[in-house]
Amino acid sequence: MSDLPILYSFRRCPYAMRARMALWISGTRCELREVKLADKPPEMLEASPKGTVPVLQLADGTVLEESIEIMRWALSRNDPEGWLAGDDAGLIALGDGAFKYHLDRYKYPTRYEDEPNHGKVDHRGEGLAILSDLNFRLADRAQLMGPQRTMADIALFPFIRQFANVDRTWFDVRPIPHLHEWLADHLASDLFQNIMPKYTPWKAGDDVVIFNS
Repeated sequence: MSDLPILYSFRRCPYAMRARMALWISGTRCELREVKLADKPPEMLEASPKGTVPVLQLADGTVLEESIEIMRWALSRNDPEGWLAGDDAGLIALGDGAFKYHLDRYKYPTRYEDEPNHGKVDHRGEGLAILSDLNFRLADRAQLMGPQRTMADIALFPFIRQFANVDRTWFDVRPIPHLHEWLADHLASDLFQNIMPKYTPWKAGDDVVIFNS
């Protein structure tokens, strides 16, 4: 048995992406178990009955079930770029709260048809308003907290990527040039490329895949 942490992840999940990015930049090696969300492995559900990714099971049995918690744990062990200096609670709450709320209803409108205000709120427009504020913030800096990427950038990036990809033709002509440049920079980064390889969904008995090997 490996004494490495076990990471249950799903390649395209924004929460899992940001956890993997923090694990990667911190140099944290772990056993990667790619999850098929329609067929979650019982080992993951035993560790974390809530059934969502990412889940990080440490060698001592401790289970970290939230992506931000995993990011902070990894960076507390090693933070070579100083990401924790940009652990801005307000920006992260904006991304995980209001922005994610509108993103979900823009990307998956049929899931929310039973909500009282369904169809009355322009969720794409509300999401764009938040991005416009971030664009203004980026007018005098390369990243959200200053010249270098930090935790705030990495926490928001996967969700902004998801918003952009709903309708990329529409998104690319919005008047938010600084945000466009910021997003392109993160998409092209070695960090993002390194955490996005495709893996076959894991099942018990498979060969061990080491993340950050």
